[in-house]
Amino acid sequence: MNNNDLKKSDLINNDLVNHSYQFSAIGTIKSPYQEKFAIPRQPNLVTAAKGEIVLQGKANNSELLRGIEQFSHLWLIFVFNGTVQQGWKPLVRPPRLGGNEKMGVLATRSTFRPNPIGMSVVKLEGIETDNSGKQANILHISGLDLLNGTPILDIKPYIPYSDALLDAQAGFAQQAPQTLLTVKFSQMAINQLAELEQKIKLTQAQPELKLLIEQVLAQDPRPAYKRTKMDDKVYGMALYDLNIQWKMQSLTQVKVITINPVV
Repeated sequence: MNNNDLKKSDLINNDLVNHSYQFSAIGTIKSPYQEKFAIPRQPNLVTAAKGEIVLQGKANNSELLRGIEQFSHLWLIFVFNGTVQQGWKPLVRPPRLGGNEKMGVLATRSTFRPNPIGMSVVKLEGIETDNSGKQANILHISGLDLLNGTPILDIKPYIPYSDALLDAQAGFAQQAPQTLLTVKFSQMAINQLAELEQKIKLTQAQPELKLLIEQVLAQDPRPAYKRTKMDDKVYGMALYDLNIQWKMQSLTQVKVITINPVV
């Protein structure tokens, strides 16, 4: 390769690097998580979390889903719309390292990325298709870790033989979190949960509310640096249209205090 060819090659590469791309969402997530706080840090840690992918625009076409029922799990490519306005950082503090050590953002799954794009594996629970195009085509999923309203850019089938590499090395995140908190409910929370089940008649999207609360809190959604510390703070988290208040009872136990509809 001569110098002229090298310059042309560099110019072409620079054009590619500097080029920007514009994407439109093909769907939107309906999720029990109404705010970033308390969303599990990885998918499938909270199996009781159920939601929907509602296809939209030109992608709201049942033909796009032909054959997808053959796959038990799906990759979702999405936008971190809940944090995009905060920008990104080259160094972040991974929760798995206690929130005290900095790592390069590309060595983590932080939401604060150069391009606010995420990927997540979810379980496919069912499909609603409408061939007329008048209604939304919907994928029912579980194990999600996505904020309600998250824009979906793409959906791909999860392929076990290529996507599950048993000899892969994952550095500081090789193993799943081992320490799960036990979750207790106050008598008031138990009564409120029973009343909700009777009066609201929880929809198909929220059939396992108690289990969902237990699985979310078992992960200890507090900031990572508090993981080994006690505090007396009463925390709140929004699941569906409910405000759940809770506090630490010990380093290993959480107590749900109240469960109230958001007003």
